[in-house]
Amino acid sequence: MSEEIDKNFILHSYARNYVNFVRGEGARVFDDQGQEYIDFTSGIGVVSVGHANPRVTEAICDQAQKIIHISNLYLIEPQAKLAKSLVEKSGYDMRCFFANSGAEANEGAIKIARKYGEVDGEPKRYKIITLKHSFHGRTISTLKATGQEKMHHWFGPYPDGFVYAEDLDAISDMLDDHTVCVLIELVQGEGGVAPQDKKRVQELAALLRSKDILLAVDEVQTGIYRTGELFASNLYEIEPDIITVAKGLGNGVPIGVVMTRLKDIFQPGDHGSTFGGNYLVTRAAYEVLEILEAYKNSGGLDEAILFFEERLRRFVTEYPDIVEKEVGLGLMRGLRIRSAELLTQLVDNAFGEGLLVLKAGRNTLRFLPPLTISKAEVEEGFVRLEKAFAAIKV
Repeated sequence: MSEEIDKNFILHSYARNYVNFVRGEGARVFDDQGQEYIDFTSGIGVVSVGHANPRVTEAICDQAQKIIHISNLYLIEPQAKLAKSLVEKSGYDMRCFFANSGAEANEGAIKIARKYGEVDGEPKRYKIITLKHSFHGRTISTLKATGQEKMHHWFGPYPDGFVYAEDLDAISDMLDDHTVCVLIELVQGEGGVAPQDKKRVQELAALLRSKDILLAVDEVQTGIYRTGELFASNLYEIEPDIITVAKGLGNGVPIGVVMTRLKDIFQPGDHGSTFGGNYLVTRAAYEVLEILEAYKNSGGLDEAILFFEERLRRFVTEYPDIVEKEVGLGLMRGLRIRSAELLTQLVDNAFGEGLLVLKAGRNTLRFLPPLTISKAEVEEGFVRLEKAFAAIKV
């Protein structure tokens, strides 16, 4: 019944699996038939402190009984508290703008960069360099900022001013008098869970700073402790001019954030959002941040990362005919599979065994478990993944 309704009334923009999940707990989800699954996806890196986290649930319910939304024309106390927490925990001297998604956060970053490049209202510098395997969103601007050519069909004409570098080393030769910003992911998610080289990132950051060109880091997927630190930028020991955040901050409530050291770049009327940063989402996100900071400080997050990584690495040695190598950082991991056909089989087999996993570019089997996943859930998940691999006939 629900499947038929979905097919009749929802635009067909997703290749859906029509399982109907009705309940979640930690890293486990349950469908309407009572079947239990281990979730190694966390809603594509969103449910960072687990399904139905009691502290987040309590915060949402408490806030909903008071006030959910008014507008950004007035002070929103939990928004201010969340901004202060993000800035202080990051160690960066920045201010925040709140939106509803990663794409919206990246739109904000693009607007900041473009305004920075203006002189007396004229776009003297406007060019933004991104990487060829990047992914920055599905709005018109962020789709054009995405460097994967396959993403650019059907929706043109696109805004001008976006160019793509093959890799970090190629960026320096592309800088010119029109370049205002370089926008990168420190670990490319949709591009195949591919971490950038730390030394090259640091060299690029220094070069851009010397030329007064902005460095924007898309932390939509890497942010909020996904790579082991609050931001991957902290892990790479750089100080970006702009950071974008979303996914894991809200544990499922829709939120996006642009953080920038350009504290006075926007004036009233330059940018806005009706729903962005309202009482409900910022109260929930503040609770997520508190939970994860304590988890990190206790050593629990680092232990979970090591535990997951050790068990994942075993598949490289045990299935060399299927797996080329392991990739990723923190709890943003992947196995590079030898063909797209094998990758599809693995995802399907895993689902049949009660395990949710993801595909990513470059034939990558992607893992984004809840950061608070228990050892028992990790162990059970890999038992099921083992069965999925064992069923492959190479």
